[in-house]
Amino acid sequence: MLRKFNPTGGTPPQFYSHGAEISGAQRIVFVSGQVGALADGAFAEGITAQTQAAVANLKAVLAAADMTVADVAKFTFYLTDPANFDGFAAGAVELIQSPPAATTLVYVKALAAPNMLVEIEAVAAK
Repeated sequence: MLRKFNPTGGTPPQFYSHGAEISGAQRIVFVSGQVGALADGAFAEGITAQTQAAVANLKAVLAAADMTVADVAKFTFYLTDPANFDGFAAGAVELIQSPPAATTLVYVKALAAPNMLVEIEAVAAK
């Protein structure tokens, strides 16, 4: 069972939960970092398009495990430039479920290839 929660008192965050508990899960899937690569191996142009491609790649991995974004307990997002946050948020909007998953966003100097702008990891349970 997956339970996403925020402590009582105060306003809960809008786009993430402070915690996610997995109990009695029969399966836990760890999704490697998904990037903005398209089916032909090229990278989508711009942060929003790369984020949308990374989300599509993430959803394909989850589907192969008979899971969806709703089964994700934890996301980790890596961005190479703080100025790209708004474009990233526009591309990642479909990852925001209610309640949202526990989430970490990290700005990094670079990813595995110079044209990569975003990478998304996930842990899902069902």
